[in-house]
Amino acid sequence: MYCPYCGEPDTRVIDSRVVDEGSGVRRRRECTNCHRRFTTYERKEHQPLVVIKKDGKRELFDRNKVLSGMLKACEKRSVPTETLESAAGEIEKELTEEGQEEIPSSRIGEKVMEKLKKIDQVAYVRFASVYREFREVDQFLEVLKSLNIGQNQKEKGGSSNE
Repeated sequence: MYCPYCGEPDTRVIDSRVVDEGSGVRRRRECTNCHRRFTTYERKEHQPLVVIKKDGKRELFDRNKVLSGMLKACEKRSVPTETLESAAGEIEKELTEEGQEEIPSSRIGEKVMEKLKKIDQVAYVRFASVYREFREVDQFLEVLKSLNIGQNQKEKGGSSNE
């Protein structure tokens, strides 16, 4: 590994740690010439995931797009960004582990909805309304029924007609 400061080809590893749940290694290195330290990362190389969009176009999977959609759904909600970043990473990992090189965008949307349903139900409904292109109030009601919202109100002594 060449030193990024002086270009010396001889550097030594002074510390190694496993990162990203075992899928990578972080190494602290020191240059034998200028004695400056720097960090390198080793990660397993994956085949790039290709997303098949609704219109048939293909593009590379972008974890940041998944995160962006989740952030929009959680806007003005008390959901930590770290939670969403972790969920986006889990989605990417799950898709990679499925072993398919091409994934329909609908599969990604369903995975995002699964994660949001566990994280924040309001964000889940927001995301579902955009993702499933709701046009009628009945569509919202169906999603709310799937969350058992009305059932929870009855248990608390409320009425589902409120």
